[in-house]
Amino acid sequence: MKLSYYPGCTLKNHAKNFEDSTLCSLEHLGIEVEEIPRWNCCGTVFSLATDDLMHHLAPIRNLIRVKESGSDSVMTLCSMCFNTLKAANERMKSQPEDLDKINDFMYRENVKYEGDVKILHLLEILRDEIKFDNLAKKIVKPLNNLKIANYYGCLLVRPKEIGIDDMENPTIMEDLMSVLGADPIDFPYKTECCASYQTVDKPEIVADRAYSILSSATGLGAEMVAVSCPLCAFNLDQRQKRTLEKYPDFKTVPILYFSQLMAIALGCPEESLRFDLHYIDPMPLLKEKKLI
Repeated sequence: MKLSYYPGCTLKNHAKNFEDSTLCSLEHLGIEVEEIPRWNCCGTVFSLATDDLMHHLAPIRNLIRVKESGSDSVMTLCSMCFNTLKAANERMKSQPEDLDKINDFMYRENVKYEGDVKILHLLEILRDEIKFDNLAKKIVKPLNNLKIANYYGCLLVRPKEIGIDDMENPTIMEDLMSVLGADPIDFPYKTECCASYQTVDKPEIVADRAYSILSSATGLGAEMVAVSCPLCAFNLDQRQKRTLEKYPDFKTVPILYFSQLMAIALGCPEESLRFDLHYIDPMPLLKEKKLI
């Protein structure tokens, strides 16, 4: 299997732990990954205004790059990139007049976009194409006795026509963790917003959200929280310092990308995990569990 891959901006800097662990995992699964050429920022958010087409140029231009590479589908990792690319694509497919205008804007492109690229999140590919049963056969270091709460946030499962699983009670990450040998912990805050970009000028709001989300997870026995979004990872990991300052009773907890946990289970080298990018160090817990 060969996958066309759109990384997005953050995975090339602050979320290298997400990208490196994913690429190593897919290599261990025998999957070839080809990064699309000349990609640009996805625009980060999907514009909801009906008369705002300019904010759809960035995501659609990336889908043109996918077609130029000879593929009809593209893999994403970041939940925000996935949501933005797929939402823009769905609008182009459902509104031909908008698609015509977008193509007119991009008259210098060599490829005319037709709304015919499929946007897939890595979790979908693991579940639907690679198959969890096949992944299970590749596990060399099962995550035994590791209790993991899986946090989805907003953009991986919302809105219904974009999300990869049930909006209210998704289970795809729990299913993956079970395959990896871990003990998935269900908790009621797994699809709550982390406060997103409020982290820029209102970090106290993020501290409130992190306290509620993470306290719910640890209160139900979670030793670690798995995420799929770099902004969620930042708010739930880096903002634990602010959370502890505001809530002295707060119990810190390591935050890992699901791909890092998969990489551990598949036997990837430690350098692909990039734990140096974490605020809460997961190493003590992983050493205690004899996983590192």
